[in-house]
Amino acid sequence: MIEGRHGMMPCVSEAFECEIQARLRDVNLGGHVDNVEAIRILDEARILFLRFADLGTGAERPGLLGGVPDGVAELVGSQRVDYHAEMRFAAFQSFRLRLWVPRVGRSSFTVASQLRVEEGGAPAIVAETTCVLWDHTSQGSWTMDEPVRTTLERYAGEPVGLR
Repeated sequence: MIEGRHGMMPCVSEAFECEIQARLRDVNLGGHVDNVEAIRILDEARILFLRFADLGTGAERPGLLGGVPDGVAELVGSQRVDYHAEMRFAAFQSFRLRLWVPRVGRSSFTVASQLRVEEGGAPAIVAETTCVLWDHTSQGSWTMDEPVRTTLERYAGEPVGLR
């Protein structure tokens, strides 16, 4: 762990950061962000990172997985989430997310996530999601080629530190 502009953070070579706008539908009857909606926010940030962000990878498509062949998709194999603080709804508030890759396997990888409610605040949520690269043509896992592996490793870092 290192002291960063967002407090204590795992050591990472490079991280993807984004903001996701809070929505009224995120709030439950208790006035805080529902745990199911919190997972949706994590999912949205992960999809941005993997498929839509301009990361300068040199692949013909955007995102961290811009270099995977057509017909290969990432499927969530597992997801662990720890909630550290209540997330109260505030109009026009954005959630701040930071994502990186603590593990790259043969055909799977793990994305670590931290979600903050306010700039510089401690993470309200930390999560790790393992994704399996799935080849729809062969109906089996796709073994990563070296360019995809190298791109994922550019965002290498420590695990998020789940309880």
